[in-house]
Amino acid sequence: MRGVLVRALEWRARRFSDPVDRLQFLRRNLEARRQGSHVKAAFIIVLAMGAALLFTAWLWTSSRHMTIADANTATLGLPTKLPAVTASSAAMQAASIADTPEPAGPVWLVQTTSQFDLYSNGLRIEQQYGTSTAPRQYIAFASDSSHTIDWAGEWRTEPAGIVYHTTESHLAPFEEDQNQSLRRAGEGLLEYVSRRRSYHFVIDRFGRVFRVVRESDYANHAGNSVWADGNRIYLNLNQSFFGIAFEASSKSSGAEPAVNAAQVYAGRILTQMLRARYGIPASNCVAHAQVSVSPVNHAVGYHRDWAANLPFLQLGLADNYKLPLPSVELFGFQVDAGLAGAGASSLAEGLEAAFAQVRRDAAAHHLPVERYRENLWQRYRDAIRAQRGKSAQQEYN
Repeated sequence: MRGVLVRALEWRARRFSDPVDRLQFLRRNLEARRQGSHVKAAFIIVLAMGAALLFTAWLWTSSRHMTIADANTATLGLPTKLPAVTASSAAMQAASIADTPEPAGPVWLVQTTSQFDLYSNGLRIEQQYGTSTAPRQYIAFASDSSHTIDWAGEWRTEPAGIVYHTTESHLAPFEEDQNQSLRRAGEGLLEYVSRRRSYHFVIDRFGRVFRVVRESDYANHAGNSVWADGNRIYLNLNQSFFGIAFEASSKSSGAEPAVNAAQVYAGRILTQMLRARYGIPASNCVAHAQVSVSPVNHAVGYHRDWAANLPFLQLGLADNYKLPLPSVELFGFQVDAGLAGAGASSLAEGLEAAFAQVRRDAAAHHLPVERYRENLWQRYRDAIRAQRGKSAQQEYN
C-alpha cells in the first residue's frame, strides 16, 4: 500500500515544475492521510525527497523572471523551447524577486602570508600558483547617452569589472571515491593556467580560491571582447577586467549545475572583496559569453562559457543577463548560429533589448537596419584602430 501511495504522489508531484510548489503539494496531501502508520512512513520518505529537491534548487537558482518569451527567442534565432527553469528556496526566491545587487560593503585584508591571504569576510586566497604579467594599463573611451564616443580615450590602471569564466577542463565525478582524481585534475589545471597567465583567480571544485595572476596585472582571459557601463566603453578586457574562472564545464550534463554550493559561496565572497576594494559596479560583473566577440564573423559569443545559468543572484549581483549587450547596441554585432545552438537562453533578453535599441536608432537616423549596422561595424573598426594607435604611441613614448 505504501509503495502505491508514494508512487502515485510522486507521479502527481512531477507535474509541478517548481520544487517549492511540489513540496507544498506533498505536505498537503500526506498530512491529510497521515492517520495510519504506513502513511506516516511514506510522509517521512516524501518529505526527505522534497528536501532534496529544495537543496538542489538552492544550489542552482534560475529564477522565474529569467524565462524569456518564445517570441523573443524566435526573433534572435535562439531555440523557441527554453530549458525548464527551476525555482529556488524561499530565501533565494525573495532575493530573486528583489533582483538587486548586494551592496559592496567594506572588506579588508586581515592576514597575509606566503601561503595565503585572509580577508575580513572569510575569504581565503591560496598563493602557491601565483604569478605575474605586467601592470594593468588600458584605454577606455568615454560615451554619452546618445552613443557619441570620444576617440581621444583615457588611460586607466584601475580594474573596471569582473568577467566570470568556466575552465572547460576535464572533470571527474564529484564523489568521495574520486578524491584522488579530483585533486590531480585540479592541480594540473592550476599549473596549466599559471603557465599561461589565463585568469586572475580560479575557484576549484572544493570551493578553494587560488590567485593566479596578481591583481595589479592583466591576465589573458577575455580575448576579443566588448563591454560598456554608460560612462565608458571597454575593448578587449584582458587589461580592464578581472578574470574569475570556476573549475567547471558549461556543458554539464543532465540537471546537474555547472558549479556546486562551495564554489558559489567562494565566488560570492571573492566578488564582495573585489567590488569593495576596487569600487567595481555590479553592472560590470558579467559572463564571458556576454562580452566575447568574433571580429571575423562579426558575432557575439565567440567564447560561450556562461552563455546561460551564471548564478548572478547567489553571487550578490542583479541578473546581468538582462543588460543589453554593448557589442550589439554600439557596434552592430549579431548572433552566431553556434551560440543559438548552445542553448544560450539566459542571454536572450539582453540580446533582444540590444537589437530593439539598434532598430530604434536606425529609425532615428532614417536608415534601414542593415545599413545602420554597417555604420556600427565601421565604428567598431574605428575604435580598435584608435585603441591600437594609442597603445603604440604609449609604447613609443
